[in-house]
Amino acid sequence: MERVFSVWERENSNSTVKCGNRLIVEERLKKYLKAYTFLVPISLLLIALDQLTKNLVRENLALNEYWMPVEWLEPYLRVVNWHNTGAAFGIFQGMNSIFMVLAFVIIGLILVYFPMIPTEDKFFRLALSLQLAGAAGNLIDRLYRGYVTDFISVGRFPVFNVADSCITMGVVVLLIGMWIEERRTQHEPRTDHYIEPL
Repeated sequence: MERVFSVWERENSNSTVKCGNRLIVEERLKKYLKAYTFLVPISLLLIALDQLTKNLVRENLALNEYWMPVEWLEPYLRVVNWHNTGAAFGIFQGMNSIFMVLAFVIIGLILVYFPMIPTEDKFFRLALSLQLAGAAGNLIDRLYRGYVTDFISVGRFPVFNVADSCITMGVVVLLIGMWIEERRTQHEPRTDHYIEPL
């Protein structure tokens, strides 16, 4: 009888562990799906905008050709078809393969880390959504074309694109969020109490 009870107890314990593990996995999946419902739509929308604008430029302008219908704006703002094999804003030319690997790493880290960010931390979530869109938008170009299409030319500033803008805006949003959080922390009342020594 004791042996039968021992077997039953062991089987019951195993089923309890399996049930617990299944619940943990389900909760984790729900957490990931909830996080990605914020991340994915924003990133996909910006990636689509990035690819659409690049395709329009490639279809309508020859390499190094520029366009600006308003003549007096031409020295300050124009659209140009430019091939970039380096990083954002044309730096580190000829390092396309390195930036491809770097983009894969960044995208992977964002996808893994994003569900761990508290839902109330909206600035950080938005910043990473922008960073993901920027990294993925330029990665698509590097994979299929071997270069990134840049087309926004402002004055003497290096030519850039929508993906580059997403990366930059992601950094700006992150810094704003950190600044707001710092100010909020400074204005919170102190909860620690001073105890006089005996």
